[in-house]
Amino acid sequence: MKPQGSLGYRIVGRCVYRIMKIMSVLLALLFFVHESVFAQANLPGTPAASQLSAWLAAFNNGDRTILLKFLAKNEPERVSHIDETMSFRARTGGFDIKGVKECSELSCIVLVQERNSEQTGQITIEVDPTPAHVIKQMQIRATRGATNSPVSHRTESEAVSAFKTRLETEASEGKFSGAAMIAKNGAPIFSGAYGLADRENNIPNRLDTKFRIGSMNKMFTATAIVQLAQAGKLHLDDALIKYLPDYPNKAFAAKVTIHQLLTHTGGAGDIFGPKFGQHRLELRTLQDYVKLYGTRDATFEPGSHWDYSNYGFILLGRIVEKASSQDYYQYVREHIFHPAGMNSTDSLPEDQAVANRSVGYMSQGDSKDSRPNDGTLPYRGTSAGGGYSTVGDLLAFANALIGHKVLDAEHTALLTTGKVDTPRGDKYAYGFSDEVTPEGIRCFGHGGGAPGMNGELKICMPSGYVIIVLANVDPPAATSIADFAASRLQDR
Repeated sequence: MKPQGSLGYRIVGRCVYRIMKIMSVLLALLFFVHESVFAQANLPGTPAASQLSAWLAAFNNGDRTILLKFLAKNEPERVSHIDETMSFRARTGGFDIKGVKECSELSCIVLVQERNSEQTGQITIEVDPTPAHVIKQMQIRATRGATNSPVSHRTESEAVSAFKTRLETEASEGKFSGAAMIAKNGAPIFSGAYGLADRENNIPNRLDTKFRIGSMNKMFTATAIVQLAQAGKLHLDDALIKYLPDYPNKAFAAKVTIHQLLTHTGGAGDIFGPKFGQHRLELRTLQDYVKLYGTRDATFEPGSHWDYSNYGFILLGRIVEKASSQDYYQYVREHIFHPAGMNSTDSLPEDQAVANRSVGYMSQGDSKDSRPNDGTLPYRGTSAGGGYSTVGDLLAFANALIGHKVLDAEHTALLTTGKVDTPRGDKYAYGFSDEVTPEGIRCFGHGGGAPGMNGELKICMPSGYVIIVLANVDPPAATSIADFAASRLQDR
């Protein structure tokens, strides 16, 4: 499950962070429950709970015709997304309700367990008040530890062995293709690559294969912002308008702060949707995104709550450019990638040849076949996401953070310490999630994904473990495996 979020993968409209809203990633996908499960969960007989029950029954059934019939009557706008929904059903295996968070006449929130993994989630549904009670909105978001049970104690060798077995099994079943690494105190203790980087030419994935990393770029953008704050070139409570005085919506720019953009509390909104689809290959610079989206109002009062925002990180990229007097891409190369020793990480345009860059493969509905994701990719990655990296480079980044090569100790803590609660059950820092596993281990990092790509970085302290998983197939291929490792590599 974790939206995606391509550039900003969030699970189900948030990734992981959205998949194409993923992308992003989060997938703005919807899910529903058998009547028997409905009864077991003691859901009330409200319109919202009834719709939730009926939709999950259709989703869990796995029959395309049954789900289409339900959607046509209860949420017609989702009919055109049936391929995505059936693909998600195939990957997750469906969901079982594990608890009820709250339920009223027109809305309901339940906690669920994915059938194909240990991932837990939260489903939220809102229905129309008129008698038909059609679904107005439904989302599922990954949760971190709220319903997960701690796994039994394992030695390090047992945990690594279980991780290796899980990778091999998922790869043999076609659920995983990519590379993975576990490090302890800065040095790898396990690494492996699985599947094909290019199926047409039968090129295998390797440890030095470059994978698209979706929203993981947000870690680099946030690091750049905090570097500039450390250097005194900006202040985190500054308003956007200080750096973009010609921003189209001046009222928004005068109100939203850098801190709010960094924590997804600014109400800047997303970049994915019809406009992105129409202009995908025309959006070549960060300023191109501002020209397209800069007249919009805030989606909510800045600072009032958390809502994952890819556009907010586009604006942070522009702030980096203004405060540093450098192109965003050049800045992160010179001030983050080079000092960290990340020689295989960048966001070069998709039309430029990049050695060892894998092809992303996206599912085609409920079919077992897949195809390259090139038709969904932006012109190039941005400050919100969409670049590429390797497992080795991401370990180098983690080591540079921990070793204070890119920021001093005070500003590293500022960057990575959670500040705002999220619906996933973790806290969001500045471009980093900050979570505590059910076993009580703190891990910070970020995930990313979109159709044909998924990645996770978890830096777990004080245990010293770093977990990196990158995949060139759909989420949650990397996310579920990284979560599996984090739950077993307990503090020792």
